[in-house]
Order: sequence, then C-alpha cells, then structure tokens
Amino acid sequence: MAEIYPEASINGIAADRGRDYAVPDDVPVLEGANAQIEDFLGEKADYDEEAEEKRYYRRKRLLTVKSVVFASLGAALTYGVYLGLLQMQLILHYDETYRDVKYSNIGLQDIDSKMLMGINVTPIAALLYTPVLIRFFGTKWMMFLSSGIYALFVSTNYWERYYTLVPSATVIGVMIVPFWASLGNYITRMAQKYYEFVNYKEENVREQRRAPRGASHRYIIIFQSIFYSIFHMSFVLSQLPVHFFLSKFFYSYNHTLFNVRDCGAAIQHGILPNFNLTVLHTLPPSLNLIYVESALMGAALVSMLLILLLCGSAYRPTEEIDLRSIGWGNIFQLPFKHARDYRLRCLAPYFFYSGFEVLFACTGFALCYGVCSLGLESLPFLLTAYGISASISSFLALCMLRFPRQIPLVGGAVLHSCILIGLFFWSPTPKLQSQKPLLYLVAVLWGIGSGLNKSGLSIIIGMFYEDKERQDFVFTIYHWLQALAIFIVYLWSSIPVTAKLGIMLASALISVLSYLWMEHKLSCRVPFRVPKIPAPRHKVKGYRYMEEENSDESGSEGEEEQSHGGESEEEDQAGPRCRQPGKRECYEQAVGDDE
Repeated sequence: MAEIYPEASINGIAADRGRDYAVPDDVPVLEGANAQIEDFLGEKADYDEEAEEKRYYRRKRLLTVKSVVFASLGAALTYGVYLGLLQMQLILHYDETYRDVKYSNIGLQDIDSKMLMGINVTPIAALLYTPVLIRFFGTKWMMFLSSGIYALFVSTNYWERYYTLVPSATVIGVMIVPFWASLGNYITRMAQKYYEFVNYKEENVREQRRAPRGASHRYIIIFQSIFYSIFHMSFVLSQLPVHFFLSKFFYSYNHTLFNVRDCGAAIQHGILPNFNLTVLHTLPPSLNLIYVESALMGAALVSMLLILLLCGSAYRPTEEIDLRSIGWGNIFQLPFKHARDYRLRCLAPYFFYSGFEVLFACTGFALCYGVCSLGLESLPFLLTAYGISASISSFLALCMLRFPRQIPLVGGAVLHSCILIGLFFWSPTPKLQSQKPLLYLVAVLWGIGSGLNKSGLSIIIGMFYEDKERQDFVFTIYHWLQALAIFIVYLWSSIPVTAKLGIMLASALISVLSYLWMEHKLSCRVPFRVPKIPAPRHKVKGYRYMEEENSDESGSEGEEEQSHGGESEEEDQAGPRCRQPGKRECYEQAVGDDE
C-alpha cells in the first residue's frame, strides 16, 4: 500500500483505514477544518506588510506617470493629425488647378472659409457649457470624446462636401475648450495623486484630507513640463504628410513667388499678396490621398485608444459623485464667479497672449516671413524647427523648482517682445535663399518663448488653485480666453503686418506688467476672493447618504481655500446651512419605528 502523506494523517484520513500510522513528532497536529482555516488565514512568518505596501504604492506611482505620458502622447497625436490634415487640405484647395479639375462646381474656397469660421467662432460660447460637460462625462471621458470628435473630422475628408466638412469643423470648435480644459485638469490631478502615492504614510493622505498648501507644487511643475514637451511635438508630426507626400508636388519658389514683391513688415494687406494661385505642378493621385488620409485616421484612432486604455481615472468614484452633486446651476455659475479673483484677472492678458503667439507662429511668421521669402517648400521645415524648439524648451520650466516662478513667464514674453521689435524693422526679400538661417533662428527663438509661456501658465494655475473642486473651472477660463484670442487672430487676417506686430507687442508687454502687478499684490498679502464651492447635495436613496455630512467626503470641499497668512478670503455664506427636509423621516422609515 502506498505510504500515507503526513497531511492525510493529520486530517484523519488514515484513521479510517483500521491501521495505526505514526505521525512524525515535528508535524503539527491540527484539530479539524477550523484549524486548517486558521493556519491558512493566520499570519505568515515571511510576509512583510510594509514591503508589500511599498510595492503597491510604487506600482501606483508608475501607473500615474504612465497616465501622464500616454495622455500627452494622445494629445500630441490628436493635434498632429488635425493640424497636418488641415494644412494639407488648405494647400490643396488653394491651388486653382486642383479646384477646377476635381471640384469645379462646389466652391472649395467658400467651404474652407465656412470651415475656418466654424472652428474659430464656435468656441466663443464654450464658457457656458464646458464645466457642465466635464462634470457630466468626467475628465478622462471628456478627453476621450474630444479626441473622437477630431477623428470624426478626419473621416469627413474622405468625402469633401459642404455638408461633411463644415459640420465636423463646427463640432471641433465646440470641443476645443472642453478638450484643453480637461487635459489641464487631468495633468494637475495626476500630479496631486502622485504626491499622495509618494507620501502615503502621511495622516492627511490616509484620511483623504486636503494636503498642506504647496505640497504638490513640485510634481505639478514636473508633470506639466513633461506634458508640454511631448505635446509640442505635434507641430513636428503635423508636417509629416506635407513633407513626405505633398511637397514633391510643389512648384519651386521661383514659380510660386514670381509676382511677390513685399514680405514681412512691408505687407499692407492680407497674408501672402500676389502669391501664385498654382502651387502644384502635378495633381496628387486620388488613391494616394486616400492612403494618406487613412494613415491619419489610423493615428487618430490610436490616440483615442491611448487615452481610453492607458490613462487612469483622475478622480475616485466617490469624488466624481461629489463633483456632480453640487448642483448643475452652481456648476454653470462658478466659472463666472471665479472672475472675482484678482489673480485670474491679472493673468487674463497672459491668457490672451498665449493664444496670439502660437497662432502668429503658425500663420503670421511662417507665411508672411518664411513662405513669402523662401517659398512653400520651406513651410514644413520652419514649423518643425518651431515645434522641436518649443518641445525642448518646455523643460526649462523645471527651473521653477529652484528659482522664482516669475522666470519662465516673464522670460518667454520678454524674448517674444525682442523678436517682435526686430520683425517691425525687417522685410525679407522674396526668393533670397541666404535669409534661411536667420528665419530658422527666429523660429527656434519663438519656440523657446512658446514653451516657457505654455508650461509656465499651466504650472501657475495648478499652483494657485490646488483644490480639485475648482480646477476645471479655472482651466476653462484659461482656454476660453485663449480661444477668444485665436478668434481675434482669425478676424485680423486682412490688416497690415505692422498692425499685427503692434497688437502682439502691446499684448506681451501688458501681460508682463499685469503678471508682475499680481505678484506684487501677493507679496503684499493682499487677500484674493475665491467663490465658495457648495457642499455636495446627494439624493436620499436607501441608506447611503443619511448622515448630515457627506459620508464620502475627501476633506477638500473648498471651505479652506484660505492660504497661510491670510492671503485669501472666501465668499461669505448667505446664512446658516439649512437641514434638508425629510432626512430624519426617511431614516425612521428605513430602520422602523418600533424601537
């Protein structure tokens, strides 16, 4: 007979065999099933709870960094596809031979003007609906849905008609501000979560209370710098379709600039006066265009999947419930109430300038100075130089870890102001290729200023507004004002270049002065006023929310926005908070009255 294992002897299996089996002395004898369970659930000698906790939070930190990187890649891919397709589409539709041969009777230029109007005009109303959309869908899902709208715009280019291009462009205009506001909110929240995972032993983290003021600033600076460093590569990605596909069909600069007489500051009307109406020596085959659009569509779908599958949630489920439960009327009003804060009012000129400078780089400088003097074939190289420079210089915002926070914002605007003064007195000569190094130098320097401005603004907003209940409101205001500035740039396309430069220079100087005035008021401890975030009002259903206070509160309902030293003051309550009627009655009905 086979030898019985000691475990069987312990469990009493061998006792039924009618034979005596000796149990070794070193084998513990347990008493039945309860003893087995106790042995299984009891403390293990080799289990180290602290080491397991460290490994758990290390995985959490890695997942947070992964979410930031893939959200940045998703945004870069989305905008790279959008800008690249829009640029290729506008170049093709500008060529009169392409219009006459392929779309002679549908008016492509009129469609393009309506499409640009939809993209630039629609965001004016974004302040009314952006916070509601973000609170309704959630931050991550708002990013995903917005990237899906950009993919929809790509898909409509398979069939270029008024009823496909104009509605899709209008929907993009609707989603621009929600997309950017949710992105800014997401990166800031990831920085705050990373702080929680690093300091998981702190009492405020374990009890889900608000972190000390300034505790997460270090991670906000790092994460926003990473985001803008990756995102600015979208300007490089957007030039790939033109560089690798469309540029081989371009006429040389001798043909396209044949009638051009003035460039730069000498242009008195429009963007490229007397530019040749035929820029393509051969029309691209339709099948090749479909291949390129399919590649762009694939990249847009990849960006959606990156955001959907590889980006974690910005909030806990209970936090999402609390954010929605303050009331939709309050959510609608709070962006307007935040305008009472003098910090936002002083930063508003910078928000406008942020919209001016990025569009001026892509249209004003790249076309009026670059294409006008070097030809259309130089456009992808100029924008690539700008994108790479902006991407690398975004890391310069890391100097805020060691130096005063004024350096990136003031440095970027001052650098742009010096460039604008130089552009006032420079009118490049058309078709003179020896000007190429100077134009590339200007593109690189402008990219450095853009990287400092973009990353610096998002960092300062995250540092000023650490309360997670108000971040989406503040980022909505920022990107709405930026969208208004882009709309103004859309309107001024026909004015002289010197007038554009003057507006840009005045905007940059006003931004610097307004920002320095804000810093002066903060250093003088002038109190700022932020609106009170209402406490969540949950519906009474079942037994979950029967208590007077929110049982899922995380300790950051906006009731302690005051900074140390009295820097801020909350909006006074209109009166004592009234108890919601019917709570006690519902509780008694749930537990019964027979006690």
